[in-house]
Amino acid sequence: MYEGDDANLDETPPEESSNRTFYVIAAILGGLILLSLACVAGYVLLVYQPQANSRAEQQTAVAAQNIQVEQGLTGTAVSVAATQTAFATPTLPPTNTPVFSTATATVTSAAASDPATATVAAALTQAAQAQLTVIPTSTALPGTGFADEVGAPGLVIMAVALIVVIFLARRLRTAPVSNK
Repeated sequence: MYEGDDANLDETPPEESSNRTFYVIAAILGGLILLSLACVAGYVLLVYQPQANSRAEQQTAVAAQNIQVEQGLTGTAVSVAATQTAFATPTLPPTNTPVFSTATATVTSAAASDPATATVAAALTQAAQAQLTVIPTSTALPGTGFADEVGAPGLVIMAVALIVVIFLARRLRTAPVSNK
């Protein structure tokens, strides 16, 4: 049972203020979303598809060029390897050098006749000749990545816009409403 003032029961509750501001903002946001969707669809149809087709053609051309360069390099390397001959090194005439010890003479003669030393010398000679030869190489780099594929700047702009909408909605919800 109610034990308060019965006089207030017959009155109608005060009317709420109109939500015209809410409807206007909702219409503006809805229009922005539809406009954004139309822009994205137009971009995909008019700009992205031709660019994707030209990128595919360009990648095919670069791959074909890389294959030609590789074949040329392989052919050059094979021909250079086939034509390389060992250079004749002049042998110095023997001199009258006094031998101080027999151990030194043995080590010296063993090092001169060692086949591993001759192999190392030949390898160093070929390395020096290779440094003098200029060989073209392919320098194509792929242009792929997550940000290139999904459009990172657009994602950042949309995130900022949605954060602004959140703050705007909270501000409008907490703003005092004047009853006229």
